[in-house]
Amino acid sequence: MKTLIEKLTQAFGPSGYEKEVRQVALDAIKDHVDEWRIDALGNLIARKGTKARDGARIMLSAHIDEIGIIATHIDEKGFVRFTNIGGVRPDNCIAGRVRFLNGARGVIGVERLEPRDKVPSLENLFVDVGATSRADCPVKVGEVAGFERPFLELGTRLVSKAMDDRIAAAILVETLKNLTSSPHELYFVFSTQEEVGLRGATTAAYGIDPEIGISVDVTATGDTPKSSKMEVGLGKGAAIKVRDGGMLSDPRLVQAMIDAAERVSLPYQLEVLEGGTTDARAMQISRSGMPAGCVSIPCRYLHSPSEMVDYQDVQGAVSLLVELLSQPIRLG
Repeated sequence: MKTLIEKLTQAFGPSGYEKEVRQVALDAIKDHVDEWRIDALGNLIARKGTKARDGARIMLSAHIDEIGIIATHIDEKGFVRFTNIGGVRPDNCIAGRVRFLNGARGVIGVERLEPRDKVPSLENLFVDVGATSRADCPVKVGEVAGFERPFLELGTRLVSKAMDDRIAAAILVETLKNLTSSPHELYFVFSTQEEVGLRGATTAAYGIDPEIGISVDVTATGDTPKSSKMEVGLGKGAAIKVRDGGMLSDPRLVQAMIDAAERVSLPYQLEVLEGGTTDARAMQISRSGMPAGCVSIPCRYLHSPSEMVDYQDVQGAVSLLVELLSQPIRLG
């Protein structure tokens, strides 16, 4: 599974440019599903199984886009000014490296600010691509870049750019591979453009019209020095979302996830996230609405080029989903 995680995280795929990541996911699943398709927004949608009398039509979604930048101006010395695609924080950018879709690479620099301890904004940053003038700059206005940082193992901890949310894509792949039987008609969605407004999940949910929606995504932690007060931490199991900044999980689905974890003696955490949301929000309010919830992977240093997860939490999330989906989900 680590090989798949590395391939997914290292692939280029800022929001709207997910083709490379989608191909990695497709190569991993195409021999393990009944059918697959790519919709108009670029979502990869794979169906597995048919609905039994005690089953449901269930959509599981993990987004495959990542945060990135887009060139807005090239100055006379060839420095590239840019704005964000998704939740890019200036303090996570300085001295970072980026790769543009056309293959050009660069380093993010920052203007000298007064006073020196002033917090920079994106307007104070630029990409140095090694150019000496606008004429020899290999980047044009409108070109998109993703952050570039190698995959790293630190004991049981895995570090890379784009763990948000490629780690969940890997979890969906492993879940569908390990599901030997299920009473449900399952739709595994590798969704696009989540970082810019849950766009892929919104259209996919409308098209599938599921009866239950489950997203798999990362969540913040409260286990680093002076971090936010939050119970979730690395290495304590997958988290079952109760609430985030955009949705309230259906309490019946939360209990079904808890029951599944306890049936197979899996460690789990309950998650209350004060900000941010996931594809579950889009699913929950699609068409006439549906019960929705989320399995979350604790992740340190979110929206940075070095996001960190624990491999045991990742494996636990797979086991939780396999157990949950192997049996009827009773929400009565």
